[in-house]
Amino acid sequence: MNIFLNELSQLLDVAGVLSGKATAAYCLDQRRRYQGAALAVARPRSTAEVSAVIKLCAQYGVAIVPQGGNTSLCGAATPDTSGKALVLSLERMNRVLKVDSDNNTIIVEAGAVLAQVQAAARAENRLFPADWAAADSCRMGGALATNAGGVNVLRYGNMRELTLGLEVVLPNGEIWDGLRGLRKDNTGYDLKQLFIGSEGTLGVITRAVLRLYPLPTAHATALVALDHPAAAVELLRGVQAAVGDRVTSFELISKPCFELLAKQCPSLPHPFKPLPEWAALLELSDGGDSEVLSDQLAQVLVTLDCENALLAQNSKQARDFWQLREHIPEAQRREGVSIKHDISVPVGSIPDFLTECGQELAAAFSDAAIIAFGHLGDGNLHYNVFRADKTAAIYSDEPMVNDIVYACVAKHNGSISAEHGIGQLKRHHLAKYRNPLELALMKRIKQSFDLAGIMNPGKVLLD
Repeated sequence: MNIFLNELSQLLDVAGVLSGKATAAYCLDQRRRYQGAALAVARPRSTAEVSAVIKLCAQYGVAIVPQGGNTSLCGAATPDTSGKALVLSLERMNRVLKVDSDNNTIIVEAGAVLAQVQAAARAENRLFPADWAAADSCRMGGALATNAGGVNVLRYGNMRELTLGLEVVLPNGEIWDGLRGLRKDNTGYDLKQLFIGSEGTLGVITRAVLRLYPLPTAHATALVALDHPAAAVELLRGVQAAVGDRVTSFELISKPCFELLAKQCPSLPHPFKPLPEWAALLELSDGGDSEVLSDQLAQVLVTLDCENALLAQNSKQARDFWQLREHIPEAQRREGVSIKHDISVPVGSIPDFLTECGQELAAAFSDAAIIAFGHLGDGNLHYNVFRADKTAAIYSDEPMVNDIVYACVAKHNGSISAEHGIGQLKRHHLAKYRNPLELALMKRIKQSFDLAGIMNPGKVLLD
């Protein structure tokens, strides 16, 4: 490996190769569940350098672990413990290259941070609608590799729907230039879709053409107390019937979430006393005037008999409402270790799923405490289980908890991964929840792109 490392150092500048203790931060995942080791960390500055590094890895048979902001929640960007893999960090390829206001597109490098892309679009009076809690640290290559979602999927879709073109370096070092800003292009297979959501197992995304939208000038936000999740589904249906696709976000928050926020984040505003069993946080956006849109939302809520609804009176109050939703993950982290699930079911099945899964977990674990919240508008729930022991010892029961949760998901024709990906965490479950033909097709695709098996081995698919 000394020869490989010597040649690697000749391809990149002094800051382009890290070794020894300098690699530590790249080998530990965000949730601190996976601690790996790296042969080195390569930090290229251009697509040409990425290509050169991958060609070198292919020559010497060195495994490659692509990494963006290292914010994966499933261990997708963490190397194994062998110390034989090269972490390929895209953090120095972080430029916004072009905003095309006429075509409503933005071209970015894979290392650009989400908040940076949002700001560049906003500077041109445009909206890049992808949005989630890690906006200040998540890089676009990782967001594309996991087909990330967030709070605005209801109106704008996942990263898959927000992407028009990609540039990708293949496992042999070839560069596929698919940077097309076209909304209509029927010239054969849509190759970019293979790489979106592939978690770095087929190639390394280096640049992307992303969709932009006109920047909304009007916003209306409400926090609505509800008795049960079925009322949230009814509310969503009623608001959409009244205002159509102006419903940008629709989030569900359970009472245990509010209780946890009050305990762990007491400085946040807490608008409900007493706390409701459930609440829906919804936002409308459009052109025009916010006051007009807020008045319209207020009228809709009255028509739908929402007796305990708080309509944000200004942008600060709207932000306060969103702070509650966005701090739930932090409140959980402060509380301790939980068994986390990122699942999706059809929207209408959410009430039954919550009831049935909660009952089965309570029967199996008398001390189970469920923190359920998420994107009801697109059927995606973050469904997390605490036990009395809030240390990593809880993971000894994770297989049984997962079996209960995922069986309920399957019963309702859902998915065990909605927006976080598979990574290392869920790869063993695919054999049970994807049929044999689907798995065989995935493996054939993997082999056709990565015959040597050097691209992010051990992720998504079992060997």
